[in-house]
Amino acid sequence: MKTVSLEQELNPWEAQAARFDFAAQKLNLSEGLWKILRHPSREIIVYIPVAMDDGRLEVFTGFRVQHSIARGPAKGGVRYSPDVTLDEIRALASWMTWKCAVVNIPFGGAKGGIIVDPKKLSLAELEKLTRRYTAELIEFIGPEKDVPAPDMNTNEQTMAWMMDTYSMHMRQTVTAVVTGKPINIGGSRGRREATGRGVMIVCEEALKKLALRRENTRVIIQGFGNVGSNAAKLMADIGYKIIGIAEVDGSLYNPRGINIDDLLEYKDRNKTIVGFTGAEPHNSRELLVTDCDILIPAATENVITSQNASDIKAKVICEGANGPTTAAADEILAEKKVFVIPDILANAGGVTASYFEWVQDRQGYFWTERVVNEQLEFILRESFEEVVRYSETHSVNNRIAAYMLAINRVAHTIRVRGIYA
Repeated sequence: MKTVSLEQELNPWEAQAARFDFAAQKLNLSEGLWKILRHPSREIIVYIPVAMDDGRLEVFTGFRVQHSIARGPAKGGVRYSPDVTLDEIRALASWMTWKCAVVNIPFGGAKGGIIVDPKKLSLAELEKLTRRYTAELIEFIGPEKDVPAPDMNTNEQTMAWMMDTYSMHMRQTVTAVVTGKPINIGGSRGRREATGRGVMIVCEEALKKLALRRENTRVIIQGFGNVGSNAAKLMADIGYKIIGIAEVDGSLYNPRGINIDDLLEYKDRNKTIVGFTGAEPHNSRELLVTDCDILIPAATENVITSQNASDIKAKVICEGANGPTTAAADEILAEKKVFVIPDILANAGGVTASYFEWVQDRQGYFWTERVVNEQLEFILRESFEEVVRYSETHSVNNRIAAYMLAINRVAHTIRVRGIYA
């Protein structure tokens, strides 16, 4: 891949495009399909007026990018953050296309976001913001068009507001318009834990592949939100030793292993992991390059870059977050023979369980948690095997293999469907 500046390296859209171009070249993708798949099919920018609690009117900027609907409705989360950019949303939408194709579920990719610091808004202001954002997108979303889900700083309540707003406009209850809802209004059992469970499942497959033993495997997790905490809990329960947890406000390290049940209870009480006595405080940046067997970046983009990749000591990197490793870092990790489980496979448990929720809503028939987890495990194990087989067949790293597999599936669908003109 070509040399880029640090600014380009950290731009998620550029990072996605670099991987796409490389994989498309390996596939000998035709120029026409290359052009179609390299760009989103639709980008929507909305300006959202909100009457604040103190009587002021504020206008917030929101985005929804639909990258592809070739294989089915677009699918993707909605994030609320002061740092949201259109390039980030574009990248996340395209990653969703590849993620859905890697696990072979009938969705395309989308992503949404609003430039806002949700911590500065009251619950009433967040509800108004969410409902108006949904109303502005009303003709572009729907069970057969585009199905939003929770993402950074959004949750089950956000999805309930979106579902209700859409339903009010349709004059009927439409549960399948969003996923990640509360169970009592059409949510799926097992959905909340699904991304973390998916991380555990692909880590198990990696251990088999590399002939490592679970009880000797030391794990460091960056990020202790939904994905990181569920992965930590599930992995600790089956015998992994979680030796480090990194968070924005502080990190913990205990080479003998951290009691995750105690830490979850502490965080629930104190809303932070700082001050937990079952481990030593540690520098977050240093923890990423501390000796371990599995490193799970489960927070934000660009935490493993050309600046720190050469210092990574993990044998396996399992990407619980979207885009945590830059394209430049990939090359360094490949030289070091680090086994990377790429984000479009590693964190696909969430969208797979979202697919199950969408199916259940449309059927009006709901599965037990055991059935959800069994189906999730089957799909992720099969997808892991397909990616590794692609990697070995084409002599590329796992990430490029995952992209090649995904791009090939989407391109095949477009070829069969043809271009409407």
